[in-house]
Amino acid sequence: MKTSVSRIMAPLTAFAVAAALTACGGSDEASTTGGSVTVWMYPVIADQPANDAYWAQIEKDFEAANSGTDLKIELQPWANRDQKVAAAFSGNKGPDVLLLGPDQIPQYVKSGSLAPVDQVVESAKSSFLPGALSALTTDGKLYAAPIYHTVTTTVYNKKLLDKAGIKTPPETWDEIKAAAPKLKQAGVATLDYSASPEATLNLNFYPLLWQAGGSVFSSDGKKAAFNEAPGVEALTFLTTLYNEGAVPKSGLSNGNVVADQALGKQQVAMGFTNTPADAKTVATTWGAGNVIIGMPLEGKKRVGFGLPGGLAVNAASKNVGGAEKFLKFMIEPKQVVSLGTASGFLSPRTDAKVPAKDADAERFADALQYAFPGEPNPAARQVMSLLSAEIQAALTGKKTPQQALDAAAQQANDLLSRQR
Repeated sequence: MKTSVSRIMAPLTAFAVAAALTACGGSDEASTTGGSVTVWMYPVIADQPANDAYWAQIEKDFEAANSGTDLKIELQPWANRDQKVAAAFSGNKGPDVLLLGPDQIPQYVKSGSLAPVDQVVESAKSSFLPGALSALTTDGKLYAAPIYHTVTTTVYNKKLLDKAGIKTPPETWDEIKAAAPKLKQAGVATLDYSASPEATLNLNFYPLLWQAGGSVFSSDGKKAAFNEAPGVEALTFLTTLYNEGAVPKSGLSNGNVVADQALGKQQVAMGFTNTPADAKTVATTWGAGNVIIGMPLEGKKRVGFGLPGGLAVNAASKNVGGAEKFLKFMIEPKQVVSLGTASGFLSPRTDAKVPAKDADAERFADALQYAFPGEPNPAARQVMSLLSAEIQAALTGKKTPQQALDAAAQQANDLLSRQR
């Protein structure tokens, strides 16, 4: 029986989550040839009505192509995503299929919560971007099938640059340092930053770390590496800009938000980890003619953040066959292109390009060559939380960059040693 797409918005307590999970995936009626397949999907399409309509149509199309299978797509919020997924897996419950990113997969592989999906993409493996597959691979096995690829890059406010007499948007760290005094004199900050504990470091500190030539973890993943020289250089670059007023003070409480924050309100001249959706957001307040899309910033390296979103299969699913059918359906070129067109994301396939709607979209596509998906590690999310607090301490002057990074590294190494 077909079901309507539901939206689960309110945060749940641990007790309520546990209770709700008993009714999610893996029903007794499921079989490998039909039955029910439950999917947890997240708002990858920014416009809510469009997101709802898209996945409702996917339900209909999949069921039409797979008679006897009842597909239930439950639209989940990004908020508290990790807590809810972890609670589901810990009880061997949850959906048959869910959307995951590269940094989430290792921890769930370690706990035995995911089933490998190599066979799902085997026949089309050569058609995927190698980086998209490797990012979703752990211990030599693929654990999620890529359905889209994100990309972030720089977005500049031409009006503010013109006001400061800056004719060429700054693309390197040195150019940003040179532009900062001119923009300050014009009454605006230079570089947007989000330092809230809720903000993901993939969209603030980590790209700077990678641009400095550093890494979050050692090559074997057993120790923190962000407190080495490149990390200190990156955090020094950031704290110096903050102390000079080149990073807006509101950044301390910003959680990777553009609208109604410094960048959206034209209080800062550029963002450095912005998505196509961000560009559309600022175009409404700046005016489309004032939006300039650049390439990712360059320190010692030119690196931006971008990662594939993949559909993973719950190892506890009672309908693995049906789950795999849905994955195969969603990685077909038709679905990849339609999702990319609706979401503004790029394609993880080389044979299924998402048509660029305009010049800005083409610039984002050009930036994909510099996209780095991060460093998968079972402790990645916990380490991120530890480091976020210490970056706050450095920005507020309570610690030097080296002291802050060393403190975070000590905590991270303790955590990593316990997980071996």
